[in-house]
Amino acid sequence: MAKSDIFRQLAVQCSTHEYPIYIGSHLLRDEELLVRHVRAEQVLIVTNQTVAPLYLLGVQNAFCEKQCNTVVLADGESYKNQDSLTTIYDALIKHHHHRDTTLVALGGGVIGDITGFAAATYQRGVHYIQLPTTLLAEVDASVGGKTAINHPHGKNMIGSFHPPQAVLMDLQTLATLPEREFRAGFAEVLKYGLLVGGDFLSGLTTLLSKNVRDIPLNELAHLVGQCCEIKSQFVQEDERETGCRALLNLGHTFAHALEAYTHYQRWLHGEAVAIGLYCVALLSHQLGYLDAKSLASVDLLLRALQLPRRIPKGLDLEQLHSLMFNDKKIKNKAIHFVLMRAFGDCYLDSRVTEEQVRHLLISAVEGEEQ
Repeated sequence: MAKSDIFRQLAVQCSTHEYPIYIGSHLLRDEELLVRHVRAEQVLIVTNQTVAPLYLLGVQNAFCEKQCNTVVLADGESYKNQDSLTTIYDALIKHHHHRDTTLVALGGGVIGDITGFAAATYQRGVHYIQLPTTLLAEVDASVGGKTAINHPHGKNMIGSFHPPQAVLMDLQTLATLPEREFRAGFAEVLKYGLLVGGDFLSGLTTLLSKNVRDIPLNELAHLVGQCCEIKSQFVQEDERETGCRALLNLGHTFAHALEAYTHYQRWLHGEAVAIGLYCVALLSHQLGYLDAKSLASVDLLLRALQLPRRIPKGLDLEQLHSLMFNDKKIKNKAIHFVLMRAFGDCYLDSRVTEEQVRHLLISAVEGEEQ
């Protein structure tokens, strides 16, 4: 039996239980570790067509003495929908899974979100664990208990809060991650940097001065651990996002609208977030809160990551504007934007007018000189 190397272990306290986050190497081969967090005699592994050939068999082997069924979904944000959710329900019912079953989310953020939502709603709630295989899922999506599916008119519009029993992050999976997805994951890392500023942002800026693919595994583990620690602090203080946890949506109002506009086809989530981070920095600057030097720094960091930074020409800005005002973050008919006064000084603002948003969208469209 293969043994894992655990570089770091964190604990997240939620209202119902405490769950561990393991960050390490070869965790998906550690059968004892996997079984330790799945006490049920029934297991359903949910994964996708990209991840399954790489890791499914190894995870199945860990549960060879249990009833272990699998669901392999198509890969992509556009499949985080009701049809895929029904496919998971169908498998659970077909194989007679009871209320003490455990679901296993093996994949990126899409798989984690949809598996978590299936677990939250099947027979009014069953256990699940997260086995994230992308950088974006490891630093953000797998932590915090937010679960959801998309609606054609809005991202994550149908969901629930349902914390996992454990999160096992095997950083070896990042070696098989395509370059584009690896870089997209860094958009969420940068989000944390802008939220907390200070030494974390300074260290990240230094790290981004070299090719991110060349970051040694131990440094990457440290970075992932820092992100998980930052997010877990927000989650523990505000599990149901009634206050400070909403700050984690920095850039996401724009990102979600862009994704919905293109039917989740054009950008990876992290790429849309990258554009959203520039948009919120520009909006903060236009409203007089963020200085020009900080705006330029955000632009340079996104450029260093080789991520998209502008709204492409040709998009219908009125339609994009409309989609933004169909976002989950609407309260009392006003968007609560996460704006920046400075790095490490972000806040919620519900006073941004529709006209100010329209002006921002026009200003953020790509031009000849970026």
